[in-house]
Amino acid sequence: MSQLEERLDVIVVGAHPDDVEIACGGTIALLVEQGYRVGIIDLTDGEPTPLCPSPDVRRAEADAAAKVLGVHMRKILPFTNRRLMDGFEERVALAKEFRRYRPKMVIGFGNKTPMASPDHYQAMQITDAAVFYSRLTKWDDVFDGLPVHTIERQMYFRLQFEPSPIVGFDSQITVDISQTLEKKVESIRCYATQFPPAKAYIYDRVRALACAAGASAGCSAGEIFASTRSLATKNLMQTMGLLGY
Repeated sequence: MSQLEERLDVIVVGAHPDDVEIACGGTIALLVEQGYRVGIIDLTDGEPTPLCPSPDVRRAEADAAAKVLGVHMRKILPFTNRRLMDGFEERVALAKEFRRYRPKMVIGFGNKTPMASPDHYQAMQITDAAVFYSRLTKWDDVFDGLPVHTIERQMYFRLQFEPSPIVGFDSQITVDISQTLEKKVESIRCYATQFPPAKAYIYDRVRALACAAGASAGCSAGEIFASTRSLATKNLMQTMGLLGY
């Protein structure tokens, strides 16, 4: 049987290093600060890109960003940037990681990103399938004997630079990242090859979008997520942030 790793509470999946930092770095940092064990899985190393000299440099940037966010694991799977496709091999590889780390929740792409990498939508489909494959029984030969694991909750993030909701999902929630917004921006700054001085406006845009998302939910800064199912609570006052009144 393949070795199980120490369990994670949450795994966040991106197509390339820097995807999850831009989309939900504030939430990742907040979860870590709240004591949860969080991991990041990138399906590719994101290279080649115009200004990065080698995949090793991009990996070093990803490691630096992971350190800023405080995550407990970051792993880059061996698939190819620009050629990422939703296929059986990709689905199984990610599902093996879910079985190995046994997260309670998985967060990934929530839709296409028009005029951006098509890898993003492929990553969404791979993640959806891997969540399903992770819980399938009678498939030990495919999963190297890794035990079945059922993921309790799947959430979607948005990766975009325009203020719009995640389409196609009725249940959405905004996470208050007021205390971790700057940590999110710091993690994005680790990708110096992707955001050189000519693209420094990105940091202002990230802050502005977070502030807009927060304003719509009554907090200083936020990140919006969609749920595959309706969200339930056993404590309405706590969920609404009204404890202590």
